[in-house]
Amino acid sequence: MIYLDYAASTPMSDTAIHAYTQSAKQFFGNTESAHNAGTDATYLLENARSSIASLINGDPNGVYFTSGGTEANVLALQSIINSFTRGHIITASAEHSSVLNTISQFKQAGYDVTYVSYDESGQVSVERILEAIREDTILVSIAFGNSEIGTLQPLKKIGMELAKRRILFHTDAVQAFGKVNLDVSEMHLSAVSLSSHKVYGPKGVGACYIDPSISWKPVMPGTVHEKGFRPGTVNVPGIFSFAAAAEEAVHQLNTYQKKLTNFRSHLLNRLAHPNIVIEGKEGLPHIIGIRLKGIEGQYVMLELNRIGIAVSTGSACTIGQQQPSKTLRAMGRTNDEARELVRISLGCNTTLEEIEKTVDGIYEILTRCSVTKI
Repeated sequence: MIYLDYAASTPMSDTAIHAYTQSAKQFFGNTESAHNAGTDATYLLENARSSIASLINGDPNGVYFTSGGTEANVLALQSIINSFTRGHIITASAEHSSVLNTISQFKQAGYDVTYVSYDESGQVSVERILEAIREDTILVSIAFGNSEIGTLQPLKKIGMELAKRRILFHTDAVQAFGKVNLDVSEMHLSAVSLSSHKVYGPKGVGACYIDPSISWKPVMPGTVHEKGFRPGTVNVPGIFSFAAAAEEAVHQLNTYQKKLTNFRSHLLNRLAHPNIVIEGKEGLPHIIGIRLKGIEGQYVMLELNRIGIAVSTGSACTIGQQQPSKTLRAMGRTNDEARELVRISLGCNTTLEEIEKTVDGIYEILTRCSVTKI
């Protein structure tokens, strides 16, 4: 199988597997236990917390571990917004479903929400956000990197403007973390959501960063673990493995960036064809969104899968719904065009030979469908 769906999930690295197995054997105690086994587990947990904080230039006191990126998004938004009785929220119209669904709940509860759209390249302009700001705006939530086409948002510019106005700024950095530089201080970020299984760590683990200077309200009162941020016994081996994988990804970021950027350029050059549309501008090096004109992405995905090539038709959280890509719809594409989206996502194990075979498979589908139409 040629696996080109790394944006959906990555295989665990050898480093992450080793970290998990060793910590699971030796540090199995509950971090809330007062005996030595609990203390040892707490030491490992805090070591991982400091590690994640250092990778994003944040304060360890602001790192809270979760069950993944989705829960990080939900808890970050709920914890922060719940500290305001009312207010105005700004987000983009094609954010991850966990962000949109959570904000929708607040809208139903009486908060005002503005959804900004994307331009032709899938980017949110600073100007559109500034135009949407009101006196009662409390929070802006914009994903760093789009999960369907890879476009990066100008977080630093947005963050600078929001900081001037003392408006809180959250970003879903699940796809971007470990692929591009992420600096919470430089980008003036109030809160960030991260996921382990996007950076070659285990599934079921993630992290939320909230600037320690910001007030937030626990979603579930009386919670003991993670300073009241999230209930439930902490998954120390998973968290330690996540930290190990994240450290490796960030420390090798420049190497992988260069490799994936070269592979991306080669892929795009090979896919230069009147009936193949490349969606989005250059952003995340590992995500490429394409459309084969007149051919549904679901068909292309299934046909490639039939010959042993794994790609997707968009975010893994919505693919089963077979709906038009919300990102492309937000960019002004028609429903039919949005249904044509195919996402190819590269990883550290991707080879040039795999890319060539994938391109051949795409052209075979394109040729076959063109002949059928004639």
